Amino acid sequence: MINKKSKFMLSILIFFIVFFNLISNIFHITNYSTVSASDPNHKVIYLTFDDGPSNLVNNKILDILNNENVKATFFIVGYKINGNEQTLKRIYTEGHSIGLHTYTHKYKKIYANDNAFIEEMDKTADEVKKVLGFSPRIIRFPSGSKKHLSENLLEKLHEKNYKIYDWNLSLSDGLDYNTPQDKLFREATQKCVNPSRIFLLAHCDQPNRKTCEILPKIIKYYKDLGYEFKAITVDTPEYHFRVSK
Repeated sequence: MINKKSKFMLSILIFFIVFFNLISNIFHITNYSTVSASDPNHKVIYLTFDDGPSNLVNNKILDILNNENVKATFFIVGYKINGNEQTLKRIYTEGHSIGLHTYTHKYKKIYANDNAFIEEMDKTADEVKKVLGFSPRIIRFPSGSKKHLSENLLEKLHEKNYKIYDWNLSLSDGLDYNTPQDKLFREATQKCVNPSRIFLLAHCDQPNRKTCEILPKIIKYYKDLGYEFKAITVDTPEYHFRVSK
C-alpha cells in the first residue's frame, strides 16, 4: 500500500513531467512559427513557364516581363533547344531563371524508372550548358511530382544537387491552348494553399497565345496586392507535392 509520503512524491514527479512537456511544446511551436512565418506580410509570387523554349510566344512573354520589370522562371524541354538557342540566351541574359523539364517530355519514357527520369534531366542540363555554359539544378516534373516522386528518387535527385519545384496555382493553358482569357485569369487568381508564397504554373509553348494575352492582367493583379515577383533559384526552398510511398 502506498503511504502519504509516496503519494506526495509521485504527485510532484507527475507535475514536473507535465510541466516540462508543456514548456518543451511551447518552445517547439514558437520556433516552428518563427521559421514558417517570419514575415507574414511579405507576399511572393514565382511566375513559372513550362514547355519552352519556343520562338514567337516565348519571346512575347519575355517582352511582357521586360515591360513590367518582372522576373520569372522557365522550365526547359531539352529537345526544343535546337533552333531556339537565341530565345534561351535571351531568357538568361534578361535575368530570368532556367530550370529543367526533361528532354523528351514523353511520359512513358521519362517515368519508366528513376534512372530514366534522371537521365532525361541530365541530358537537358547538358544541352543548356552547350548554349549558356552552366547546368541548371532546378527541375520540374512534367504533370508534377505527385505519384512520381518517391523517397528513393528524391534522395537520388538531391545527391545530384537537383531541387524540385511544383506549384500551388496553375493555368489550364497546357491542356487547352484555346482556354478563354477570363478562365485563365480566374485560375491564376483563385485561392490556394500558402497564398503568401505562390508558385504559378503557366506555359510558353508556341500555341500558348492566350497566355500572352492575359499575362499583363495577371501581373497587374498581383502587383496591386503587393506581391514581390521573384525567379526561382537554388536558394529558393523546395516546393513539391507529397512524396509517394
